[in-house]
Amino acid sequence: MLNLYSTQIETISLHRVGNKNKNEGIFLSEESLILNDETTGLLKEYFFKPFREKEENYFKLSHEVDLEFNELFKIVTEIFKDRDGIHLNSKKIATHLFEQSNHPHIKSGEVYVAYLTGIMLDNTKVDAVGIFKSELKHDFLQFKERSGNLDIVIQQGINVNKLDKGCLIFNVHQEEGYKVLSVDSNRYDTKYWLENFLGVDVLADENFYTKNYLKFCQNFAKDVVLPAEDKQQEVLFMNKAVNHFAKNDAFEESNFLNEVMENPELIPEFKHYKVEKGPKYSIEDVSNFDIANKAVSDARKKIKNVINLDTNIQIKLDFINPESAEKFVEKGWDEERQMYYYLVYFNKEQKS
Repeated sequence: MLNLYSTQIETISLHRVGNKNKNEGIFLSEESLILNDETTGLLKEYFFKPFREKEENYFKLSHEVDLEFNELFKIVTEIFKDRDGIHLNSKKIATHLFEQSNHPHIKSGEVYVAYLTGIMLDNTKVDAVGIFKSELKHDFLQFKERSGNLDIVIQQGINVNKLDKGCLIFNVHQEEGYKVLSVDSNRYDTKYWLENFLGVDVLADENFYTKNYLKFCQNFAKDVVLPAEDKQQEVLFMNKAVNHFAKNDAFEESNFLNEVMENPELIPEFKHYKVEKGPKYSIEDVSNFDIANKAVSDARKKIKNVINLDTNIQIKLDFINPESAEKFVEKGWDEERQMYYYLVYFNKEQKS
């Protein structure tokens, strides 16, 4: 889990990188930036806001031959070994980015390279190298008093509420390629940023397995439980699955199936579905892993717990107390109306 609240920007360098394909140049600053308190606060919000708002999908720096051939890995390792040389290495990072900026769609922009301290990652304080890029320029209005009137002056600048691209490379797991987070608001050139510049691969950690296993369960519920049972059982299955993850620190598949699977006849179906669909989620050979609470919370927000009926009625089932749906909701068939029905038991209506 990531907490950027106490993060400090120790040093920061600013360069400009153009599009090499369009014969745009590169501008490398001679010295690092000196920030005042106001600018520091503004930049911290600009840099860190998108990382607080997105899912924690971690990557690692990699290379198809050997990690040592990943250019960014070599530069970042130098920075972590010698912080005094960060400005020189920030020039290498900007130059590396410039060398990858050779597609017509890639926009020129300012590149910030920062050394960050005080980051809380998985309850441990760590340092990180932050690389951020601002690309899109926006028009904004300025006003000047002139001869007793207010004039409008149109200028261009960066919208500090939206970072275009950024990554945090944490000083952990160096041997595996560090732990990396990336954001990209402009999806048209994601390959250039993730593959060509960063050179990352998915980090298969507890967050990755927790998130993917729950996505797999969600599709199993839709593809197998729903046709075999009904919508109520589909919702209940996911209800139980999420709660099982929420109350355990580690996942063990046999315990999960015994607790969650209401119909034991569906257990072989689950195992067959995992063989068939598991590779899509990279869980085909995974049956034990530590559970990431943040991934469970994110999944709970996305999983639908509503039964939509064709009579314009919705029944919302509680994810916190799934046993209520089993005890107090019954499904049946009315011969006279030739319609299904849900029977809901209760003592009194709750005030909203």
